Amino acid sequence: MSFGDPNNPYGQQPQQPPQGGPYGQQPGQPGYGYPQGQQAPQGVPPQGYGYPQQPYGGGPAGPQTMPGTVSAARVMLWVIAGLQAIGAVIMTIGAVGVSAAKDQAAARDDVQFQQLADYPVGVLYVIAAFAVAWLVFAIVLAVKFGKGGNGLRVTTMVFAIVTAVLGIYPFVLIGLIHTVLAILIAVFVGKESGAQWFKRPRY
Repeated sequence: MSFGDPNNPYGQQPQQPPQGGPYGQQPGQPGYGYPQGQQAPQGVPPQGYGYPQQPYGGGPAGPQTMPGTVSAARVMLWVIAGLQAIGAVIMTIGAVGVSAAKDQAAARDDVQFQQLADYPVGVLYVIAAFAVAWLVFAIVLAVKFGKGGNGLRVTTMVFAIVTAVLGIYPFVLIGLIHTVLAILIAVFVGKESGAQWFKRPRY
């Protein structure tokens, strides 16, 4: 009796090769984690063996809506820009008025005018130019709040700190509002909610 004869019904049948895919599932049987009727792609291990379901490094996407504190800081930048515009206009008008009235006899007896006239006209124009430059800086920062990154956050904080210092000295009387607004801007932008907004991933 030959055990190797495939035509012998009493002989030992040859071993059948194992069927199924590389992970032991039967043909046509979907891999783990795939819907019924859909097989795992060739060369892709079935899900459920510790492979991440999301792309590597995926984490919290960050806020997609600007936090209230950041939005308030943005509004305060616009307010500072408006105050700078008013200050630039006042300084320019003052410089023109002082220059025109210095030689008038009536102005020489006005004590308040003489105190203002002690400032050189050129200094008044420089202050007006600085106010214009500062308002442009504030506008640029406010406009970029929606898309700016962490660099804009740091720049805004530096702008706020410098503005607060200038509000204390030398522009004490007219700078008090600037100081208060600048401190609030630095606090709101420097908070954790501000950091999350400016450091959020952009796709």
